Amino acid sequence: MGRRALPKIDPTIAYSRHLVELADVPSPFDRQHWFPSETARPLEIEIGSGKGLFLLNESGKRSETDFIGIEVSKKYCTYAAYKLAQSERTNARMIRGDAIDFIRRWIADASVQAIHVYFPDPWWKERHRRRRVVRPDALEQISRVLVPGGRLHFWTDVEEYFESGCETIQSNPSFQGPLPDSHTESAEAIDSGEQYHTHFERRMLVNAHDVFRSKFIRL
Repeated sequence: MGRRALPKIDPTIAYSRHLVELADVPSPFDRQHWFPSETARPLEIEIGSGKGLFLLNESGKRSETDFIGIEVSKKYCTYAAYKLAQSERTNARMIRGDAIDFIRRWIADASVQAIHVYFPDPWWKERHRRRRVVRPDALEQISRVLVPGGRLHFWTDVEEYFESGCETIQSNPSFQGPLPDSHTESAEAIDSGEQYHTHFERRMLVNAHDVFRSKFIRL
């Protein structure tokens, strides 16, 4: 299944406010600068946002929550930021760079309500497995920044990755799970585009491929 080319970006839409290079993120991280608010609001982070569909939909549904999406691919990160700007989202931003590096260096302890990992690169070759997002050192950083009761969502279409990933998460005593992550897969839901989280998930569902979903809670 080849990926479709990204739609063209409307040059009249200014998206620079929604797109930041990781190297340009000030340290320490100032949430108030990014998301001005009179009250403290929950923060959720998506690792590997792709085209940004999850971020776009969730930031529209939950205006009381701030979202940061992190994507290493420049073209996808740019497109995701463009879609956020096009929809005038003020509670969501994109960062281009390495997600675990951002979490490690910029995010404070117990400051994130949820971390979303949807369909990460499986890094098929054995010698590349250390690059997977769901790995012990990355989970240490994820558990550090999640609030008690915070959520880690991990979905993939690769059964081997799902099983080994869940085992890796379970080996970290900070997490409880895996717990089921409920989802609707009706034909109407798939066609409407409202009930799937990412474009990649839709590709899997319309082509009748399995999707494995889990949720873990930070103890």
